[in-house]
Amino acid sequence: MLVLLDVAARIERRLDNALSMARGISFSEYRILKALANEEGRGVMRVDLAEAVGLTASAVTRALRPLEKIGVVATEKHERDARCSLAKLTPAGLELLSDAEQVVADGLDAIPMKGVSLDKLASLQAELSKPRCAPSRRSTIRAT
Repeated sequence: MLVLLDVAARIERRLDNALSMARGISFSEYRILKALANEEGRGVMRVDLAEAVGLTASAVTRALRPLEKIGVVATEKHERDARCSLAKLTPAGLELLSDAEQVVADGLDAIPMKGVSLDKLASLQAELSKPRCAPSRRSTIRAT
């Protein structure tokens, strides 16, 4: 299983480098833009965005700041609770995402995937997306 994690990390680093050089964003920022685009302008709370991209809410907050500064993401502030603010993709964000998707597609095409079934990967992804039950913990204290 560690091999799978190593392969995923290496792929992510390659995509991160390609996106950074071509479009000036990280792979995590790309994933945030992609998740916002999937909401079709409705806006997403940061905690929901964090869940969608597999980051912590604080990491999403830190990633959104520079994206807001360059005008690709806009935030609608909630009047009473900052946690309920909504992040939305701007038209400039849609354009950046479109460009970035080609960079990601090219990067993925360059990865040797011979013998790896996309169906098996999709099945693994679906299995890992299912909610898990917490493992039962056995007491390590023994009666004497």
